[in-house]
Amino acid sequence: TECVSGCVCPEGLFDDGRGGCVEQKDCPCIHNNEWYSSGEKIKVDCNTCTCQKGVWKCTDNVCYGTCTIYGSGHYNTFDGKFYDFDGSCEYVAAQDFCGDKKSSGSFSIITENVPCGTTGVTCSKAIKMFLGKTELKLENKEYKEIQRDVGDDVQYWNRTVGLYLVIEASNGVMLIWDKKTTVFIKLSPDYKGKVCGLCGNFDDKANNDFTTRSGLQDTNPLNFGNSWKQSPMCPDVTQEIKPCDLKPHRKSWAEKECSIIQSEVFKICHSKVNPLPFYEACVHDACSCDSGGDCECFCSAVAAYAQECIKAEACVFWRTPDIC
Repeated sequence: TECVSGCVCPEGLFDDGRGGCVEQKDCPCIHNNEWYSSGEKIKVDCNTCTCQKGVWKCTDNVCYGTCTIYGSGHYNTFDGKFYDFDGSCEYVAAQDFCGDKKSSGSFSIITENVPCGTTGVTCSKAIKMFLGKTELKLENKEYKEIQRDVGDDVQYWNRTVGLYLVIEASNGVMLIWDKKTTVFIKLSPDYKGKVCGLCGNFDDKANNDFTTRSGLQDTNPLNFGNSWKQSPMCPDVTQEIKPCDLKPHRKSWAEKECSIIQSEVFKICHSKVNPLPFYEACVHDACSCDSGGDCECFCSAVAAYAQECIKAEACVFWRTPDIC
């Protein structure tokens, strides 16, 4: 819109945005505010993108979806919607028994939430995984298998990877559990738009994830969460708990500890994964776990951010002899 004094690139060359002139084949690309040279590759979810003449060219594999439930009531749905829900009951995390066709479905994952600390926030204590006629109950760092007499045969395998117990089933469902309060549910792309529960519907749209059991859209996480409880005997959650307001003396400690998420340690990740919701969740947890296990709550919260960083190809080394 106005003239600016200075140099322009000679004919046939292009401004590379960094003060140089390059041929079109050498134009760089930008991703998350970082520059990449022509020919460089990055991974986005399960796809590889290559920088070609200033434009990203990506493979179009359909990726597994992941839902994360961690700490005291934090949910990140398959479609990436972040919310908090603290209910003390059993809830459907994800299942493919949705809609009118109640009869057909191959899996259901139920999380049992119990109060952790004295403020009333809840953590996942046990998980039930129904695969056809097999029921797996994960609790107290181990799992039990119960055979029921209805349902199909669905094969599954279990293995331990580092801190995690991984259960992988032949129907494209995978559950990863840290034997404490973190659960990752991974689903194959075949389930897109066919699941329901606290983890949302996996249709690549985050704005309709609060679909209640009766199929209605809601905007309030409490109404949405209450609709997925397993037993009508459990009380509904009526208000959001703010543990730092209830335990103000813990707030400054929580903010100081959790500041690691926004510190230099995680700097490489900040442009790739927004640290704010993870920091707020960490402060919430560090305030709420006041009956022992406070370090465990803090560590799970930081680990949740580290996990997302690694998915975004930002390797972070944050555990030290003093921290977790």
